[in-house]
Amino acid sequence: QVQLADTGGGLVQAGDSLRLSCAVSGRTFTDYTAGWFRQAPGKEREFVAGITWSGSGSKTFYAESVEGRFTISRDNTANTVYLRMNSLKPEDTAIYSCAATYTYLATSYTAYRIFGQGTQVTVSS
Repeated sequence: QVQLADTGGGLVQAGDSLRLSCAVSGRTFTDYTAGWFRQAPGKEREFVAGITWSGSGSKTFYAESVEGRFTISRDNTANTVYLRMNSLKPEDTAIYSCAATYTYLATSYTAYRIFGQGTQVTVSS
């Protein structure tokens, strides 16, 4: 049984940075696309960033709202996916969850089958 554990959230000020981590356990899981989603109170869950399997050169893809500020990366040796968030804004406040899918370049939440429990990110103005 594959499990995802996301950590690294916290309370920061606008302009600060955070790095979220998503540890994959259960088995080696290198041939998947990993993604980060977020959900703010009263809002729909939205795609944030994704990264494909690195076997033939991984691709990264982002939501327009975070392009240029967030960076997704993965360490297959450590079985961990990271989301580096720079220049954080109050509108980035949400619960962030990592997810995994075999669907290449997936941005829809329904394409993902395995999810982390979520970590809270709060950005004060």
